[in-house]
Parts: sequence; structure tokens; C-alpha cells
Amino acid sequence: MKKITKKSRLFLYGAAGFGVNMLNLIIGTYLCDALMTQGFGANIEHWTYLNKTLVVAGVWSVMITVAKILDGFIDIPFAAFTDNLKTRWGRRRPAIVMGFIPMLLAYLLFLVPLTSDAESILNTIWFGLLLCIFYAFYTLTMVTYYATFSEITVSDEDRVSLSNYKTVFDVIYFILGYALIPAMIGGMNIRLIALIFAPLSLTMVIPLFMIKEKSTLPQSAESDDKNTEVADNGKESSSDEEQKLEYVGLVKSLKYSLKNKAFVLWMLVFAALQFSLQLFLAGQNVLYSGAMMLDGSRIAIVMACAFAPVPLTLILYNKIVRARGIRYGYIFSLLAYMLSMTMMIFCRADIITDVNTRMVVACIGAVISSFGTGCFFSINYTVPSALAAMEERQNGISHPAMYFAVQGLASGIATAISTGLVWVNLKKIGDGAYTWIMPIIVIAGCLISLLLSMVLPKEINEIGKTNKITTEEKL
Repeated sequence: MKKITKKSRLFLYGAAGFGVNMLNLIIGTYLCDALMTQGFGANIEHWTYLNKTLVVAGVWSVMITVAKILDGFIDIPFAAFTDNLKTRWGRRRPAIVMGFIPMLLAYLLFLVPLTSDAESILNTIWFGLLLCIFYAFYTLTMVTYYATFSEITVSDEDRVSLSNYKTVFDVIYFILGYALIPAMIGGMNIRLIALIFAPLSLTMVIPLFMIKEKSTLPQSAESDDKNTEVADNGKESSSDEEQKLEYVGLVKSLKYSLKNKAFVLWMLVFAALQFSLQLFLAGQNVLYSGAMMLDGSRIAIVMACAFAPVPLTLILYNKIVRARGIRYGYIFSLLAYMLSMTMMIFCRADIITDVNTRMVVACIGAVISSFGTGCFFSINYTVPSALAAMEERQNGISHPAMYFAVQGLASGIATAISTGLVWVNLKKIGDGAYTWIMPIIVIAGCLISLLLSMVLPKEINEIGKTNKITTEEKL
């Protein structure tokens, strides 16, 4: 695959997942909650589809859990599919197209309930099936895109840069999703808002133009006389090495990933993080609207405080990583996030009765959380792409999608438990009266992740450290 070395082109490539991630945020954070009225304190007619509970809460909880678990497990076969796809256009571009179209259709159909009846089992099954379809093909689209991170870059430095660029766009869609959408709620229904944001998904066409692959059909075994490719910096890079790489099937690819002890340990750390992070992201709008009793405009300000500073806080995180390695940056970020959640616990309307004081405390806590958010976004891409590139150099095995797939499986299971079993049922208890407990659960998950990070091996701990001797230098 043609390498990208220009920072400007890496920046553009990092924008590709922006729109698709936005759709995923809207479904997971807003549309799943919008099917139930429980937990909302204001503007219920705008936060929900029809100002009524359209699904059976207990069954819906199970459906969300099943969809999230499926989202995790289906990463594995889809990763093997994209790593071994044989077409005249290569592996990656066709796989992105195959995932994108059904994913977008499922998103649009999710805006249409089959019946307006309250607590309908028909709606529950309908939305559950659409959620499974959306997550499955979202997975194919994004695991293919992420797999290219180790293929289009030439060094760990470029991979860290690409991960950070991707993080910048993650911050933008989070600001749009968590700050702008609550501000829009006062004037329009969440379904209309979700439809307005749908065209942003077209950012995923960027890789279709930037990825340059040769045919992977057996008969084309690139009887090309040229064994060189030209990178975007004008220099030639030998493709001999790429042709010698071994492309392994599902079972062998999964086996290679699980034999990597560093990666397995990282999965445990990452799963605990995702349990906490996804629980808070899924429930924060209900927490702000319910326990904190904030209206849409105030929620928008709190959300902006949480995500707008991330590009700046990311600078501090990167300085820590360059000086001490990625583990120290991660520990710093976890501590900041736990401090933020501690402040959120006491921002309840029955503890701080003055809304302005409550607002100030919530905003301070949100700004502190931004010191963790940038790391959590970036590290998601940096670690698996770095480990995949390391294995490719050492063993000649090319299966980067599988690293993201197994990470996705760990994330999917953790997210299913936190947003499906824990959050939906927490909202149900006392008709939403105990949603304020959610930040306490988030802190517990972060603490577990922090303790597990203490046993991460050196090859992960020192990713991004500027004075470390890289594998390329040793070779």
C-alpha cells in the first residue's frame, strides 16, 4: 500500500472516520435513550421519539446487551475478511464500501418506529435488530479503516501523529454530539437532529481516494515488473517486503493476536477503561438533565467544557508520553478523569440547590475530565497499530485489522455490560432516581484499569517515548 508521509495528508486521513463516528455517537448516546422517557427531567417531548416509552424496558436492556456483544464478536470474522479480501481493487476500499452502505441504511431506519404504541414488543425487536445491523456494519467499516493506520504509515512517530489527528476530529464530533445537540433539543426533536447529521457520514469516502492498493486477486500476484511504490514525499519505497508478507486466515490470525502477551494485557486495561468511559458517555445527558436538573443550554455549556479543551490537554498528554512513555500519560489521564467524576457525584440538585453554583462545579469537573478524554481517544488507535506494525516487522505477518478487532471485542463486551445491563437497569430503578450513582461506578472501573496498567510490558509502556531505541533502529 502506498505510504503517506506528509503531515497534511495524514491530517486529512484522520478526518475520514469523523462522520461515521458521529452516527455511532448519536445512536448509542441519544437514540437508544430516546425510546424511553425514564430518567429525563426536562424537554422530554424533544429528548424522546413520541414523548412515551416505545419499548419494553427489560427486553430492550437485553437487546442492547446482545447488540453490543455482537458488535464485539463480529469484529473477529470481519477483521479476517478485510485482511484477506481478494479483489482487483485491493483489500481495504471494497471492505469499506461493503460496510458503509448497510450501516447508513440501518441508521436511517432506526429513526422510524413500527408502531406508536407504548411499551411495544414489536418496536423493541425492530430497534434491537436494526441496532445489531448498524453495529455489525459499522464494525466492518471502521475496523477496515483502522487497519490501514499501520499500513499507510512508515514509523511509530507517524502512527502517533495519525492517532492524534484522528483524536482532534473525535473531539470535534464529541463537541457537536455532546454540546451542540443538547442546545438544539429545545427547538426540535432528537429524530430530526439525527437526520440532519446523517450526511456527515460521507467523510468515509476520503480513504477511497487516498488508499492506493494493488489487486489482491491470485492471478494478479502483481506480475508488475515494478517492485517499487512512490510515497507521497516523492521517494520510492520497495514493495518487495510487502509482497513477502504473510496474510493469514481467521483462526491463525486470532491465534497470533492472542499469543501476544503484551496485547492480551492491554485488552484487560482497555476493557476496564471502556466499561467506565462508555457508561459515562451513554448516560451523561440523562445525568445532567435528571440528577443535576440542567436545561438544554446549560448542558451544552457543560459538554463544551468537557470536550473543547481536549486539543490543548492533548498537548500536555503528548509531552508526558514523549518524556516518559504512553503508560505515564495514561495514568495521568485516568487520575484526572476520576477527579472529574468525584466532582460530578456532588453536582446533584438536592445537594447544591443553587443552579448557578451547580453549573460552575459541573463545568470545572468537565474541564478536568478533558485531561483524560484526549488520551482515551488517541490510545485507542496508537497501541494496536503500533503492536501490529511491530509484529509485521518481526514476523512478517500482516493482519492489523485483527488487533483492532480483538480490541473491539473487549470493548464491545465491556460496553454491553456497562450501557446495556448496568445503565438501562440503573435508570429503571426508582424510575431514574438513582442515576446519580453512575459516576461512582465509572470511578471504580477507572481504578481497576489503573491498577491493571501497572503490569503492562515495556513494549507498550514506552510507545511514543522519544529517547527509546525503536525496532527500526535495532534492525
